Amino acid sequence: MTDATIRDVATLEAIVGKVPGPLDMKVMDHLDDSALRWLTLSPLLFVAFGSGTRIGITPGSGAPGFVEADGARRLRLPVASLDEPTLAQPGDGFGTLMLLPGVAETLRVNGRVAAIDRNAIELAIDECYLHCAKALIRSDFWAASPRSDVPDASEAFLGETRFMALATVDANGRADVSPKGDPAGTMLRRHDGAVWYADRPGNRRVDSFRNLLTQPRLAAIALIPGSSRIAVLGGSATITTDETMRNAFSVRERVPRIVTRVDAPALAIRDSAALARLAPWPLTTRPADVDAAAMFATHVQQSTATGMQAKLARAALKIPGLMRKGLDHDYKNNLY
Repeated sequence: MTDATIRDVATLEAIVGKVPGPLDMKVMDHLDDSALRWLTLSPLLFVAFGSGTRIGITPGSGAPGFVEADGARRLRLPVASLDEPTLAQPGDGFGTLMLLPGVAETLRVNGRVAAIDRNAIELAIDECYLHCAKALIRSDFWAASPRSDVPDASEAFLGETRFMALATVDANGRADVSPKGDPAGTMLRRHDGAVWYADRPGNRRVDSFRNLLTQPRLAAIALIPGSSRIAVLGGSATITTDETMRNAFSVRERVPRIVTRVDAPALAIRDSAALARLAPWPLTTRPADVDAAAMFATHVQQSTATGMQAKLARAALKIPGLMRKGLDHDYKNNLY
């Protein structure tokens, strides 16, 4: 029997492809004006804290702008905004996923915990970039209506989840939070004593996979849009091309290239104070004048990358509307 386990980056890239050079051009080491504005509008985040062997994730919420920027390279995150603020320890890596109501793209900011006091967690930024809209589109995240009838049993709850914030950390303690989204029944599944999820087309940076190859512990928050109850998942991950499980996650006759098995899963279903406090469903307002395509283009233009690929990417993005057309085409034709 052929071993379907993926154990190294070379094997991973042979299956999913290498990260295209221009994709890394969108990554900044600071908050530019568009990212700072995103912060002032965001009422919801998922944040992970971890070291080389430990990772945890919690939701947080508040009035738009509850996460405060202290210049372009520091954030102050109110302790009271988080469900589990004690996950953070000085020196930890952190990763955040920041959401805007009605907007399917998300802002990812990663770095280190610089300090913690009674009121706030101070975060030093290493990288910032906008993430594509596919996960929230697939999960129909912002179209949900309020729900109070979600299942209590863990397996039934997992079967109805449509969104997951996945937290991973590498061997050096650099943390990352990646959004995952799928229709109910294809987000998370129990099988053979493990919990499984599929990989779908996204931003192709494969940060989570790279982290799991060096440090297999993960943490995740899965939810049913419309409900403030969440599933908190932890365990040890194995990345695999197992054909039976890949076929089990087929959507629209498209089979994922990779699935992940979470062994020895720790799973808890509980209410999230952050989601209950925010009550994000039904969607009532969307921030005006948020142009994700323009943000992507601006971040690429600001990149310090050199070489022919970088020059061609910058030149192409000077064509009016090109980024928007490219995103719309990708979101329509490459969701699965």
